[in-house]
Amino acid sequence: MGCVSARGRKLSPNSKVAHACIGVGGMGYGDLTNYKSHARTEIVAICDVDKNHLDKAAALVPNARRYTDWRELLAQEGDKIDSVNASVPDHMHALIATKALEAGKHVYCQKPLCHDVAECRTLAIAAKRSGLVTQLGTQYASGAGDLMGVQILRSGVLGAVKKVILCSNRPGAIDTYRLLGPRPAKGKPAPATLAWDLWLGTAPEREYAPEIYHPVKWRAWQDFGTGWSGDIGCHIFDAVWKGLNLGKTAPLSVQAEVQESWKNDRARRADTWPQSDHITWTFPGSKISGGKAFTMEWFDGLIFPPEEAQALSREAGFSEYPAESSLVIGTEGAMLLPHQAGPVLLPKAKFASFERPKVPRRNHYHHFLDAILGGEMCESHFVQTGPMAETIILGTVAIRVPDTVLKWDAKNLRITNSEAADKLLRRTYRKGWEVPERV
Repeated sequence: MGCVSARGRKLSPNSKVAHACIGVGGMGYGDLTNYKSHARTEIVAICDVDKNHLDKAAALVPNARRYTDWRELLAQEGDKIDSVNASVPDHMHALIATKALEAGKHVYCQKPLCHDVAECRTLAIAAKRSGLVTQLGTQYASGAGDLMGVQILRSGVLGAVKKVILCSNRPGAIDTYRLLGPRPAKGKPAPATLAWDLWLGTAPEREYAPEIYHPVKWRAWQDFGTGWSGDIGCHIFDAVWKGLNLGKTAPLSVQAEVQESWKNDRARRADTWPQSDHITWTFPGSKISGGKAFTMEWFDGLIFPPEEAQALSREAGFSEYPAESSLVIGTEGAMLLPHQAGPVLLPKAKFASFERPKVPRRNHYHHFLDAILGGEMCESHFVQTGPMAETIILGTVAIRVPDTVLKWDAKNLRITNSEAADKLLRRTYRKGWEVPERV
């Protein structure tokens, strides 16, 4: 019996997924290689605004049809493709993904799902209404460490949750991604190999400037990226979010403290993201927390997790706190989950006989493609991960209105006590590049 892609073509048991890659440079090239390695997938089209990226990808998939504009790809490919991926800068995720869903295509979208809070809500709603297969690019969610962490948390062995500590204090990340000078007063012509207007897309009109936007440093600019917490947060949050069964749970409030030099520099604060921040979300009491409110905290850059967390790390045998990790502290114990590694239960003596759960080996990209072919729904579909991404991006709003407890009305998508923060939940798009909001 064949599998029918929702609003798509019928796939026979022996057919292949016809996939199109939108964004094939950098991370997108790595994504392309993963899709290509799936035995029942054919890359039939590729798209990138940068001809150099397109040429490199075409050497890997020479028979794929080539596009510079993703809109032309969707229009011309029609029923010839089943799925797409969006591996492009954050500011373009929502528009590409929603338009692909509207066209009846299954969608894999790179983290952090969207640039704005309102876009996260819109994309989750669009995915649910479409009935199509979706997957957020949190590839480590399919790794053994995260899968074990999820099962341990769901077992309830830690008791009622009291606090969650998340961090990404990766050495060198500050200089690599966010140490920028001011935006140049005057730009330069874009190289002939780059379709600059298409690269800008939904973002404000900006003149091209070499080295500071494309292809990497766009993450540091508020116009295009979501800062370090947006970039890496989905990876670190994922196992905790799923393991604690947070689902559509929304925080009651969020607040942030940030790097002082950024906070006191008006030009930087209006344009770029800080190099260090600490975000705290307060969640309502529920079954997982014994009815008591609990906090989830994020640390990055040169703001490090507190001594309570450091002490637990030393007990776990680490000479230095894992630079990227999650720590869940409960009434009966704690779980430290270093990124890309296995979970450690604390105190060690108490959990010495605890048997780690057995988890399947899984390729995150292949799980998405298998779901299109009729397999189980994949690990990080938008309906599940949308609320998580919404919470993470809400933290980027708090960064821009620091030292303020922002009260969050999730139902109505509003920050009730700060007009300045409330305006940051959604952008004003360039004309012709609007993302229609769904409620």
